[in-house]
Amino acid sequence: MLKSQEIRALAPEMDPLRMGMGWSTQDLEKPQILVESTYGQSHPGSAHLLALAQEAARGADARGGKAALYFATDICDGMAQGHDGINYSLVSRDIIADLIEIHIRATTFDAGVFLSSCDKSVPAQLMAIGRADIPSILVPGGVMAAGPDGLTLEEIGKYSAQYARGEISREQFEFYKHNACPSCGACSFMGTACTMQVMAEALGLALPGSALLPAQGNALQQAARAAGEQAVRLAEEGLTARQIVGKKSFENAILVHAAISGSTNALLHLPAIAREFGVTLTAEDFDRIHREAVYLVNIRPTGRYPAAYLHAAGGVPAVMEALGDSLHLDVRTVTGKTLGENLDELRENGYYAACARELEALGVDREDILRPRDNPLGRQGAIAILKGNLAPDGSVVKHSAVPAEMHHAILRARPFDREEDAIEAILAGRIHPGEAVLIRWEGPKGSGMPEMFYTTEAISSDPELAASIALITDGRFSGASKGPAIGHVSPEAAEGGPIALVEEGDLIEIDIPGRVLRICGIHGKLLPEEAIQAELTARRAAWQPRASRYTSGALGLFTKNASSPMEGGSMQ
Repeated sequence: MLKSQEIRALAPEMDPLRMGMGWSTQDLEKPQILVESTYGQSHPGSAHLLALAQEAARGADARGGKAALYFATDICDGMAQGHDGINYSLVSRDIIADLIEIHIRATTFDAGVFLSSCDKSVPAQLMAIGRADIPSILVPGGVMAAGPDGLTLEEIGKYSAQYARGEISREQFEFYKHNACPSCGACSFMGTACTMQVMAEALGLALPGSALLPAQGNALQQAARAAGEQAVRLAEEGLTARQIVGKKSFENAILVHAAISGSTNALLHLPAIAREFGVTLTAEDFDRIHREAVYLVNIRPTGRYPAAYLHAAGGVPAVMEALGDSLHLDVRTVTGKTLGENLDELRENGYYAACARELEALGVDREDILRPRDNPLGRQGAIAILKGNLAPDGSVVKHSAVPAEMHHAILRARPFDREEDAIEAILAGRIHPGEAVLIRWEGPKGSGMPEMFYTTEAISSDPELAASIALITDGRFSGASKGPAIGHVSPEAAEGGPIALVEEGDLIEIDIPGRVLRICGIHGKLLPEEAIQAELTARRAAWQPRASRYTSGALGLFTKNASSPMEGGSMQ
């Protein structure tokens, strides 16, 4: 018996209440399908999802189910930038997951279709899918087209810094702002939104080829309808999310993450998602897999092309084909088949021929966008986990976006306790080559772990600074960020981590090949490790913790309960 039918027998009010919404007696006996989206007029990644949710519902109904539309709207990191709104970004992920759990548990459903596009909504839905463990399928909400001359939103931070320095006119800046988002969908670069759409498919929880479809077009509508139909099949088969996704699924996702040079925020989201699936996923797993991985996809911000181009090159299936037998091809997926069987089917059903027609219209060669495995853009993946006396529990850097001259450096510390002070110093020219900008008290317990996007853009848009300084923080970065940026430093300052003890002029060693981030000198003088530890011990004895900035509301709850950045920064 379907779970929904068991609950009907226990809750006699359910039938009349559903009939009050217009359900028939026949509807009551059908598989009940939750269609959960982040639709809302909140940003381009969610404003178009209502039509897709309705299409998914039509697919479920046509297959013999009965769909019910639910909503847990997300916020936009882009709109939250530049003010304290960004502090609410990470906590929104956990709260959306909690609300979806409530939707599923309070009114039992037999399966779910989940529709989302962006930074926190996709991981939130994946977390909820793992937690609830019902038959589930995620529909990625697609990607927007690029603007004039390939303009994409992640360039706005660069142009903002250039305008602040007087390098471009107000008219130029206004043009870029008014043309960077020409449609709905995720922003067209491999930021966190596009990365997490790819991760959903790589985990086997989205239909093959459905990530990064054009947000405006029939293909995404068809994918939504197909997902609704498949959700009913999954309900009938009783194939739940945890029966599909295991440790090998996450290992596949990390290999794909390396190939696309995905956002560092995946190191927050994938461990948090894995925990909901009963899987332990550590920073060491990322580092181990990336060391043996290849970087193949030439998509911004690390590469050249807008993210909308990836589907034309074959999308996630083509990336997986390029990775070949380095993947676990025997894992199950929401099709009910294995990953290997899905890839075989795509080769035979005309999928790649349709992609090739898109590619021809763009006028680029496939290998310009997706390199073959034996001729990668880079080796050892895209990210590295750095540890040392500055980050005993770890930190993360996207080394594929770091200038070669900064892969090993000793820099003079310039610590700041707020991002606003750091960016002001950079734009005013008070940061010089050979310095390390440290921004602290911005971790999960400090201020909710906001992005340091404008700071990274101020650095990377200045060629001299981008090749000669580093940004080190217990906060995180936008998926759009590039350049010498090291984040997620753990333990964070609010927990008394060593980053809280750094003083002006201390020397910081960065060694990406050696996976090291450490304090190597005090007030400009190189010292042995024993002397460094003695100084840090003395500083810690004099250190005083700060009262939390947030004592109530969502951020009060989050800053009190959030885990370490290296453990996913979640409240679970």
